[in-house]
Amino acid sequence: MLDIQFIRDNPKVVIEKSKQKGYDVEVDELLNVDTSRRELQTEVEALRQKRNELASDAKGQSPSLENIQLGKTYKQDLVAVETQLKSLDDKYFSLLKSIPNMPLDDVPIGSTEAENKVTKQIGEPKEYDFVPKNHWELEIADDLIDKPRAAKVAGSRFVYLKGAIVQLQFAIIQWTMEKLTDERFIEKLIQENELDLVAKPFIPVLPPALVNTKAYEATTRLNAEETTYKLADDELWLNASAEHSLCNMYMDEIIPESELPIRYIGYATSFRREAGTYGKDTEGTIRLHQFDKLEMEVFSTPETGLDEHKLLIAVEEHLVAALGLPYQFLQKCTADIGKPNARGIDIEVWFPGQGKYRETHTADYMTDYQARSLKTRLRRKDDSIEFVHTNDATAFAFSRLLAAIMENYQTHDGHVIIPEPLRPYLAGKTEI
Repeated sequence: MLDIQFIRDNPKVVIEKSKQKGYDVEVDELLNVDTSRRELQTEVEALRQKRNELASDAKGQSPSLENIQLGKTYKQDLVAVETQLKSLDDKYFSLLKSIPNMPLDDVPIGSTEAENKVTKQIGEPKEYDFVPKNHWELEIADDLIDKPRAAKVAGSRFVYLKGAIVQLQFAIIQWTMEKLTDERFIEKLIQENELDLVAKPFIPVLPPALVNTKAYEATTRLNAEETTYKLADDELWLNASAEHSLCNMYMDEIIPESELPIRYIGYATSFRREAGTYGKDTEGTIRLHQFDKLEMEVFSTPETGLDEHKLLIAVEEHLVAALGLPYQFLQKCTADIGKPNARGIDIEVWFPGQGKYRETHTADYMTDYQARSLKTRLRRKDDSIEFVHTNDATAFAFSRLLAAIMENYQTHDGHVIIPEPLRPYLAGKTEI
């Protein structure tokens, strides 16, 4: 949620920036409800004080009939006002939650994803002396993927991955984990990108695959219709990404400033309904209902939040570049960064079999918007309390990464060269 004081002080800015993200928000109504709510809160506090004073005056004495009647009146009045306040609270929080996070000043203003901006391209797409194949053609030819049998067991958009491609995925996991848990690697990236951060390594986490409704809603990421699977008989949802059960680890908690930043690298099998994508990417592994991800999550102080965002982008870029994949940076416009995000950067990798760049990584900076809903705070050294800032970013989404490697490293005879950094984790094997 957005800070209500910011909305009170900047109603026109909130309306304008919300429109830039595609949201028509009821700021005037929110502020009217906010005023009435504060008046009722004052009334509730006054009535409670009167009751307490009456009880204090009567302590150790038999209360008079007048005081008994007065106490009943205070109680009745308090119940009535608290009932009004509860109704206003529901309306207040509904209106407040409808307002998106404010985009940072450098976010391009745009009404569709077509207005995202390519900020740089790295690496030249390889020229082949043959017509490059799509990844699924290579996977099927080498018996690395089985969709028909997966459809028989689970339905469309599920796959069996088999053999060398599974070994390749686990090699990437091990390589990435070694990188992100190495303090020297983090320090190098911080220095290269001139960031004012400490070089704490990432902590590996295997998060829960299920998230309860309260915890999921508080992340501001729950999108039931388009994204998320719900268990029929429980208030539980299947994780759509590791970040959805990482960002709420400290829900309703206060973290000492000395413990920040907290950097996690989480591995999870993720599930997405992919509603609205009928007919898109039906071949291969680009858009599946089930896929594996390595996801980074960071909790930080407000003053380091943006630099943490830049660090996560630097990690993503290093990993993609080290694998020798041509890529481009995409700065997402206001309409495409998402409701809780203040800034969003995508990395798109070149897919020669498809002749285009495709998204493989995203990095989202949420300032304190998410933490405010989660009530995740930090305690400063002077004992003051503030909300933390949160960041999340893709290390690797394997359904897309494996496809990118297959297409970029294919040979004329249908084999796939294994990128050099991964070979030590595959007993020196050089190709699939």
